[in-house]
Amino acid sequence: MFSSFRLSMAWLHTWFGLVLGFVLMIVFFFGTLSVFDREIDRWAIPQTRFEPQPMPSYDAMLAPIFKQIAPEEEELEAARARVGGPLPAAMPPMNWGAYTTHRDPVLSLFAEFAVSNNPKDPDDHVHGHVTIDPRNGQVLPHDRLKIGSEFFYPMHYSLHLQWKNLGYWVVGLAALAMLAALVSGVVMHRKIFRELFTFRPDKQTQRSVLDLHNLTGVVALPFHFIFALSGLIIFAGIYLPVGETMLKPKALEHAMAEAKAKGLPFKPAGVAAPLASVDAMVAEAKRRWAARGMPGTVGFLSVNHIGDANSYVSIYRAGSDRVALVGQAVHFDGASGRVIVEEPPPTAVAGVNEFLTGLHLQHFEHWLLRWFYVLGGLAGCACIATGFIFFVEKRKRQHARQGIAGARWVDALAVTTVTGMLIAALAMLAANRLLPADLPHRGDWERNVFWGAWLLAFLHAWWRGAPVLAARVAPAWREQCWTVAALAVAAVLLNAVTTGDHLFKTAGAYWPVAGLDLALLASAALAVAAARRLRRGERAAAAAATATSNALGGSHA
Repeated sequence: MFSSFRLSMAWLHTWFGLVLGFVLMIVFFFGTLSVFDREIDRWAIPQTRFEPQPMPSYDAMLAPIFKQIAPEEEELEAARARVGGPLPAAMPPMNWGAYTTHRDPVLSLFAEFAVSNNPKDPDDHVHGHVTIDPRNGQVLPHDRLKIGSEFFYPMHYSLHLQWKNLGYWVVGLAALAMLAALVSGVVMHRKIFRELFTFRPDKQTQRSVLDLHNLTGVVALPFHFIFALSGLIIFAGIYLPVGETMLKPKALEHAMAEAKAKGLPFKPAGVAAPLASVDAMVAEAKRRWAARGMPGTVGFLSVNHIGDANSYVSIYRAGSDRVALVGQAVHFDGASGRVIVEEPPPTAVAGVNEFLTGLHLQHFEHWLLRWFYVLGGLAGCACIATGFIFFVEKRKRQHARQGIAGARWVDALAVTTVTGMLIAALAMLAANRLLPADLPHRGDWERNVFWGAWLLAFLHAWWRGAPVLAARVAPAWREQCWTVAALAVAAVLLNAVTTGDHLFKTAGAYWPVAGLDLALLASAALAVAAARRLRRGERAAAAAATATSNALGGSHA
């Protein structure tokens, strides 16, 4: 089929990159935003704009709040469908948990409730969630969407396609294609180290775009490879659910054996018993961590088998001082408060898994490295976007001569995925500041604004893509760049007007908000520069076309 291995790799790189590049662009862009998802949450919910807080007292504050948590209505509806009828009159809580990080001023609480009448799954359960202000225990409005952690972050690994976990599978396929594209790209470019230092912005569009594609791909090559690989490892249980299908009995036996080895009760005893002081358990866990030379605060706390003689409390150290996702755990007997087991350091295999997971999710406290993540993610976005443009530039003249619209479709999808995606995200932020605070289902309105803006961007890109049929640049790129700039500035101004937290107030005083405002203004400046450059290119192309037409007319005369 191909005369050489290198040509076969070129074909693989081109078509894998094109077909799944649109998904990868979404993954990279929203993955980049997820590096600062907590900070975006602070911008989107002004009531949470205060400094991060430690885990508050369980006995005095959290216990009464946990008892008030009710199952989510959406999960109850799904459970009724699974059961095939009404749910039990009483669904007692099975487990409680509280989670926070060094970047979270608010505290997330969750509860699991048993659904005891599902004949297909006796362990079926539903969840309830609340977010509180840990300074006073006030429950924050539940209909306020955490745009960073509840929308942008899940977008990069699930695409918000929940049916049959379709989004996870699409992203997994795209990650595999990315690994293939990285390997094939290295094979294609025999002068890869020279391309690391080559960028000729004043050359023709096709040449300069290819230079930028190679440069951004090579500079961040290790970053791209590690993140695609670690993402696949994190969701391996979804892609290869052997333990939940073919080996489910064995998986259950393994879980029971593991709990027994640690001395943790796997099932409730069915005998009621009160819970000892959790605050005393927290103090003991902190003492043990300090004795091991790793003092720290509590990052995750869970109470299992609530109200039962077999209840136990697990307290995890906040692992912000290391790459691994969670810190060392100490497990306590719930009824007596005695230590059941203090987990030892992980085995070599478990340590590698924890390291790769933590490396991908980056919950550690290292701001410089966090910014390197952002630069790596933006390099990935630039690499994919320039790949789209190169594909169109290389083929649009040929397609114009043949009278086919392939290049126009690719260009319209590229515009939608690059500038259109920015427009959708910025429109969502602007809507967040414009919608009334007491609007029912406010989060749904913000989601609808996002999807509606993205759809409009696609329709505009297709409508304004006709010049591609004549081998010219579509004005949609320039026009959507101006839209990006306008929305970014509007979001900054709306934040200042609606909250009073303008840059002069937040700069140096509260960086989560100031940082996002500055990022929005920088995005606006880059969009304006891109729009102006595109305009110059369009004028130069039009002048060249006019000169060619005049020359041909003169020769015929």
